[in-house]
Amino acid sequence: MTTLTAPESTMGRVRQTYARKESFPPITQAYTKVSQVVRETGLLERTPWFYILVATAITLGFAGAITGFVLLGDSWFQLLIAAALGILFTQVAFLSHEAAHRTILKSGRANDMLGLIIGNGIVGMSRDWWGSKHTRHHANPNRVSKDPDIEVDTIRFLEVDAEKVSGPMSLITRHQGWLFFPLLTLEGLNLHFLAFRHVLNFRHEVKDRWLEIGLLTLRFALVLTPVFLFLPLGMAFAFIGVQMAVFGIYMGAAFAPNHKGMPIIDADAKLDFFTKQVRTSRNISGGWWATWLMGGLNYQIEHHLFPSMPRPHLAQAREIVIEHCKTLGVPYTETTLIKSYGIVIRYLNDVGLAARDPFECGIVAKFRNKGSLTS
Repeated sequence: MTTLTAPESTMGRVRQTYARKESFPPITQAYTKVSQVVRETGLLERTPWFYILVATAITLGFAGAITGFVLLGDSWFQLLIAAALGILFTQVAFLSHEAAHRTILKSGRANDMLGLIIGNGIVGMSRDWWGSKHTRHHANPNRVSKDPDIEVDTIRFLEVDAEKVSGPMSLITRHQGWLFFPLLTLEGLNLHFLAFRHVLNFRHEVKDRWLEIGLLTLRFALVLTPVFLFLPLGMAFAFIGVQMAVFGIYMGAAFAPNHKGMPIIDADAKLDFFTKQVRTSRNISGGWWATWLMGGLNYQIEHHLFPSMPRPHLAQAREIVIEHCKTLGVPYTETTLIKSYGIVIRYLNDVGLAARDPFECGIVAKFRNKGSLTS
């Protein structure tokens, strides 16, 4: 029976601490050995049949949603169609993510074009923006000043960032764990905004800029025009609101459990690849249903170790990596989806407590902090 251990908390009583090099003893050739086993087992081979089935299922889903939209007409039951579209767009985003990792097709350029077509043209995100951000995340997950996924945003993931928040914003930061999922209702709109802002910023280079702009424009024209043309104005806005809210929540709920609440790595720490990827990632148990629900992101450890591995092979790779971790004495973290959300909420709330209380006297806070440091 495999024992799955949770990571030690990186939250100190007073201040969040970061894992340094001495926190994790270096493991020489760890990744070389496990990757050799994975390669010899054939787990890096493409699986076109699987992605054809997934694409077919998603296409049928869109066909059903469009048919339902036409048949329902002027009805508030259209909001169910909107929710279904939010789910379908997220499933396409999972495919776009895999194409960006060159998982689906054999040719790198073919994968890039596939990711561009379905990412920009169907999901409404920028391939160039996502690719740059996600590449930096994979290289340095949870590393201070290097992982864009823990940089300052509406949510603060580091205490040093939360400490700088003051005024009305601190009310959100201090309770950001509880507010995390409600705030995700706006994440879909945010992702679309970031896509257009990125491709329309001519101060930096964007690969295939005009193709990205064209696909984004076409996508929103095809999505928004029928909604506002055939539905009453109020219902049309409600339709788009529900669709974007479901898309944002689903995207955030799929990506959040993977690293939030795992060890934060100091910016100067020098860690071997295997340690860095395994120690900062968390898997979600559940097997096939979790794989469908999260687009393979439930096997986050294996995905970070082998980013180009097809989704159907991740479960088998998990067994190999677990045995390798046992041999090396490296904790392999896996938990249920519900428990992972609890971990994320507690972690964000703990970080948020570093924000200044807008109703607290500055002098009182100063002396209180001094007292806590000496207690």
